[in-house]
Amino acid sequence: MTIKALFWDIGGVLLTNGWDREQRSDVVRRFGLSAEAEELHERHKLAAPELEVGRMTLDEYLEQVVFYAPRNFTPADFRAAMEAESRPNEAGLALARDLGQRWRMYSLNNEGRDLNEYRIRTYGLRDFLQGFFSSCYLGVMKPSPAIYRLGLSLAQVSPAEAVMIDDRLQNVQAARYVGLHAIQFVSAEQLREELAGLGVE
Repeated sequence: MTIKALFWDIGGVLLTNGWDREQRSDVVRRFGLSAEAEELHERHKLAAPELEVGRMTLDEYLEQVVFYAPRNFTPADFRAAMEAESRPNEAGLALARDLGQRWRMYSLNNEGRDLNEYRIRTYGLRDFLQGFFSSCYLGVMKPSPAIYRLGLSLAQVSPAEAVMIDDRLQNVQAARYVGLHAIQFVSAEQLREELAGLGVE
């Protein structure tokens, strides 16, 4: 069956991860919070799912996870540092921009609303993605099969007509379980070759 749509993860494919363990550790260190790292991690684990399915704002998350105690910096300072952790994967972006001239493409990613919209805006993702099927809008997260089925319904394609591109193996496996073609992103060159094998060039 002919491929009609591509679904892209954002963090780890088009950009660096937004607020994963590595990014959190870097910001915690820079703000002198290393002594509280374990407490911050435990608070993050409780709050992050609510953030990523859109039931908590970034300000509310920061209040619970960072500003539960007095700080010598502001929420705006911390938020700016979080945003600064996002950087482009230039090769992945270039490939996606090229493919976006010929293919229907959407995001299918886990992200809180505030950071998601910052990343979409800052890196021009609207230029080549026609829709954003993000956990914060859909109310469900990868690797739940429900998010892949929702993405397919919104794009009006069957699983056999779609490709999911993700850097995390568990998410790739979940997409395959639903019936999508799925590719684990390692590099832009590897992705281009695997997409070509599916007729996506």
